[in-house]
Amino acid sequence: MNDEINISELICTRISHDLIGNIGAFSNAVELLEDGDDDFMAEIRSTLKTSAAVLTARLKFFRMAFGLTNANLENIEIVKKATADYLRTLNLNHPVNADINIINSPFNRAIMLACMCAAEVIVRGGTVKVSSTRQAVIISAISDAPLAQGKISAMQTVLEGGTPENISQYAPLYYLQKILNDEDRKLTINVLNGFSLLIS
Repeated sequence: MNDEINISELICTRISHDLIGNIGAFSNAVELLEDGDDDFMAEIRSTLKTSAAVLTARLKFFRMAFGLTNANLENIEIVKKATADYLRTLNLNHPVNADINIINSPFNRAIMLACMCAAEVIVRGGTVKVSSTRQAVIISAISDAPLAQGKISAMQTVLEGGTPENISQYAPLYYLQKILNDEDRKLTINVLNGFSLLIS
């Protein structure tokens, strides 16, 4: 990994990007609510409800995936729920679902980050599946639609020590790579049958 890259800056930029759209929608709905126009009341309520749910799910996920270690990270059921709730916020028209088939793991934060990375390559809905073998935890992106090959190539560039365009988009991958390196774990990409991240 390029030592000149400031992962904290990348994470802050990525989190801000992932929150700002829904914060803007929430603010616009509040302004309409203050105007008191009854014609838009149903739309205002829907926007407020959706934006609040998205912001809550994303903030909970970000706090666990990027924040200080806490007891919630040790509870696989909380990790599964926070990850599933986050993935559902990514595309409300083409949902991304979670299928996490592990009982326990010593590196739940890494799994959350890997799920975030895998979801990046799903364009029109699908599933992020987590399974394990004796050798590795496997995080796969599954979709009936084509996957985002440009993003897959960019992730391969990151793992090879290069720097892709829109670098902050890959903040989760940079952070994932760092924490796994710190634990003497290895992260690889498998593109033989779609897209998978392997933690070993």
